[in-house]
Amino acid sequence: MSEMNIAEQQAKTLADYAANTADSAIKSTQRATNNALDGLVGGVQNLRQQAAPAINRVGALAQQGVDSVRDTAQHMRERALHATDSTVSYIKDEPVKSMLIAAATGAGLIALLSLLTRSSNRG
Repeated sequence: MSEMNIAEQQAKTLADYAANTADSAIKSTQRATNNALDGLVGGVQNLRQQAAPAINRVGALAQQGVDSVRDTAQHMRERALHATDSTVSYIKDEPVKSMLIAAATGAGLIALLSLLTRSSNRG
């Protein structure tokens, strides 16, 4: 073999070695990246599984709150209607008493208002 062939052979061997080393490094990097991504995906799935019950509980509590407000509002409407019906019925049955009660209540409110305005004028 001539010196040129030996130099060419050594250059080719070094180039092959560098290419194999680079290929090895790329494959190693790909494996590490894939492992890291697999771990990340597993972590996200784990977090999602852990968070799902808490999210469901919050949703259930919110729904209970909405239902409770709706029930309370309905109950208050029914009580107001009952009070209105009772008042109208009482006024029809006892018109004179109703007028006297209304007059006494009005007089009491005026007296109370008068006292409040006097004490606020003094202070």
